[in-house]
Amino acid sequence: MAGIPLYFVDLQDDLDDFGIEDYGQDCGSMRITAFLDIPGQDNLTPLARLEKYAFSDNVYNRQIIARGLLDVFRDFSNNEEGFLTVMEIVVRLSEDAEPTVRTELMEQIPPIAIFLQESRPKFPTAFFEYLMPIVVRYLTDINNQVRKASQEALLILLEQDLVAQSDIENKVCPILLDLSAPDSDDEYKVEAVNIICKMASMLSRTTVEHMLLPRFCELCSDGKLFQVRKICAANFGDICNAVGQEATERLLIPKFFELCSDSVWGMRKACAECFMAVSYTTSPEVRRSKLSPLFISLISDTCRWVRQAAFQSLGPFISTFANPSSAGLYIREDGTLSIRPPAQDVNSNSCQPSNNITLMSSSANAALSSSEQPMEIKPESSTEETSAEVHTKLSEDLNKDLREESSDCCASPGEEVSHLCQGDTAAAGATEAAKESSFPGMSSRLPSAEDVFNTFLYWRPPLPDISQDLELLQFKAEKHNDACSVPCNNCVASSEIKKVLESLQEHIDDPDVQAQVQVLSAALRAAQFDSVGDCETKKMEESGDNLQNKMILDETAVADAACNQVQGDTLLSPASQDDISDQSATSVLKSTDSEEQHRGTSVFLRKEQESNPSFEDDKSKLQDIIPQPLLDQYLSMTDPARAQTVDTEIAKHCAYSLPGVALTLGRQNWHCLKDTYETLASDVQWKVRRTLAFSIHELAVILGDQLTAADLVPIFNGFLKDLDEVRIGVLKHLYDFLKLLHADKRREYLYQLQEFVVTDNSRNWRFRYELAEQLILILELYNPNDVYDYLRHIALTLCSDKVSEVRWISFKLVVAILQKFYANGANALGLNFINELVVRFRHCSKWVGRQAFAFICQAVVEEECMPVDQFVEHLLPSLLSLASDPVPNVRVLLAKALRQTLLEKAYFKSVGNPHLEAAEETILALQSDRDQDVSFFATIKLKQGNMDSITIEKQN
Repeated sequence: MAGIPLYFVDLQDDLDDFGIEDYGQDCGSMRITAFLDIPGQDNLTPLARLEKYAFSDNVYNRQIIARGLLDVFRDFSNNEEGFLTVMEIVVRLSEDAEPTVRTELMEQIPPIAIFLQESRPKFPTAFFEYLMPIVVRYLTDINNQVRKASQEALLILLEQDLVAQSDIENKVCPILLDLSAPDSDDEYKVEAVNIICKMASMLSRTTVEHMLLPRFCELCSDGKLFQVRKICAANFGDICNAVGQEATERLLIPKFFELCSDSVWGMRKACAECFMAVSYTTSPEVRRSKLSPLFISLISDTCRWVRQAAFQSLGPFISTFANPSSAGLYIREDGTLSIRPPAQDVNSNSCQPSNNITLMSSSANAALSSSEQPMEIKPESSTEETSAEVHTKLSEDLNKDLREESSDCCASPGEEVSHLCQGDTAAAGATEAAKESSFPGMSSRLPSAEDVFNTFLYWRPPLPDISQDLELLQFKAEKHNDACSVPCNNCVASSEIKKVLESLQEHIDDPDVQAQVQVLSAALRAAQFDSVGDCETKKMEESGDNLQNKMILDETAVADAACNQVQGDTLLSPASQDDISDQSATSVLKSTDSEEQHRGTSVFLRKEQESNPSFEDDKSKLQDIIPQPLLDQYLSMTDPARAQTVDTEIAKHCAYSLPGVALTLGRQNWHCLKDTYETLASDVQWKVRRTLAFSIHELAVILGDQLTAADLVPIFNGFLKDLDEVRIGVLKHLYDFLKLLHADKRREYLYQLQEFVVTDNSRNWRFRYELAEQLILILELYNPNDVYDYLRHIALTLCSDKVSEVRWISFKLVVAILQKFYANGANALGLNFINELVVRFRHCSKWVGRQAFAFICQAVVEEECMPVDQFVEHLLPSLLSLASDPVPNVRVLLAKALRQTLLEKAYFKSVGNPHLEAAEETILALQSDRDQDVSFFATIKLKQGNMDSITIEKQN
């Protein structure tokens, strides 16, 4: 409804003719068609008078009728005959020759349709027969304003779900398809494309895919009007989301490639801006293999504006690769990111379908051994070591017996066997047992102690770690399966980058082109690096035959141990065991092709690091979650040269999207972003640091407590001493950050909270207001003694602030502190705090302090912060003594506290209560007060929602 103006233009001269005087903007409650109810000398009924003015020769009369149709429908909604007559008048009015009348009429159709839906049971018939044809007809009106009004009305009706599916398919879509036809007028075509893109998200997927998608694909290749292609590019993400993944990859991705290479830079810029929305709709394979190289081409575009838009979308595009579960996190129903409980981690890992022990064990080891792991996982370390120890001893013991007899279960641990021995149904279950026993840290999944633990097995010497050799086995199987073929994705990327570099050589003198050449050169080196990793992997495979045979025997022995209670009927020869192992490895590689295509790089990095210690620096920036060129480009956003050749705000965009990139890479790859984050945290622009300050609590959730303490806490401490514009970002989420720290680390900030009271500008009162709000939340993080020693002083300081808003929120903080003391049994601290409140506020020389004491007492009773007997003993006498205060504002708040809160409690309603008599005497005295407001609040019992006490006192 926001797009339809419902205002009435003041036409005083014309209204005077109808006998209405002094109709102006102040008469907002008067109906515009009120003249229909005034008896005139024409002796006509209101309906006849409506028809007379609706077809008057005066165009302003017709405008007023069109503008007031909603009131007319309200008047005649209960009269069936009159209602149909009004509908016929509307239809005739829609044929008016004056465009302004048609525009006014169209602007009223959406509110009329909503009113009819709410008030008339026969709404569909009335709307579809009379009003919907007008909307459809006006889409082809010769006047531009009328067409725009009809387009806005159509979108509102679709948004409110007021248009039937049959009308959409049989009336609306055919009109739009005709207007967007190749031989259509240019102006109509542009408008039709715009309305098609906007309404796609409001229609069903079937309707969009079968009726609008073919035409949209044609318009993306429109060679006549670049405006049409630009509208398609700007709304490409919405269309992808409307049709789903299958249609996007089959029909829209090729068109998106065309738009990204369009000769007009505005098209390429629009594609860069909607890249994240397009990527979100595609599969991970398409996102990695097709969209990533395409995005690299946009980042290295010849036009600076395209590069600027691409760098702004780089972080959001990287975030589409994210999988929060891999980082030990999950997204709650309210959309917030939270740490997954340890039990949930175990369940998710055990239930996750995977055919590769190397993938799962490496990820589990990284999660358990890295400093990013939540502290709840730590107690499982001993169990993890025991499990691994028992597993290795068990495997060696049964490896010895393997030469004597064959096992029914011949699968390697952690692998899904493609061919099992026929007739042996128990072998599959034994394989699952071997899988469970191979996962470190999962004590609940281990076999019973009598099955796997005895003195003989315990004293066996441990086997060496063969996790790296397992990777060699997988690559050996890939060699036999794929006939020594190497994935050529990196080769294709390298050739494409080389072509672009060659085309830029003739413009090498241009500084912008030089920057692009640097970008492409880095991408080319990364692509070549991946291809070298593949070659190195193949060389290592060729020299690993003997090791492979040993590994097969070891793995088979472990599987035999897991299946030692299964009695087999069929014996396999060693040759058949090798065949089954090769088949298993081949099956693993086929089913996990998307993960394996980057494993060659990781193996090459490990060998290179062993031979070259200086290679460690390069490795710190490598990972296999996202394409490496994307990460390289993101890390380069902190380069000062980027600010000169791309965008002066590029560092801010980098800081804004860093939490999303960190979530995508996961805790195990934080080392890739650590240097970039530290560079941004020390950026000279305070806007960059402010962006990081506002998101540091989210980054702490992603990284976990240990990485937060090691890498984020120093930066957090720096933000605490920064400008107020930066400190406010830390302050707004102070509680969210502190609750993620360990108790000992969190306690260090008690000394620094006092610094928030001092600001660069004393008139920045909102800073202190935010501090009080955060302190109310922070109270739960500290024990009563720390609250009394540190936070109490801050609260009392804020209670004396010059700004009323800060004082009132600080009074709530004082009440929360008092509640903290008594809730934790620290009655002595609570009593000391009460005595301090009495001295500071009840006996304050300023009336605002005494008024604050009355408010605090009222809040204490409302929140039930302390036992009633403690309240009546220590606070009630001082509160009742305010009845003789010389300032009426203090007595007003006292009267409200007694009448609205204190006397409503059951304790004071009980008969024979010794304190009830004193309270009633005070109320009687206030009822006869010489001040009218005091007597009013002491006499009248107001509802809690009728009058806000804080608002009244602030006004006073």
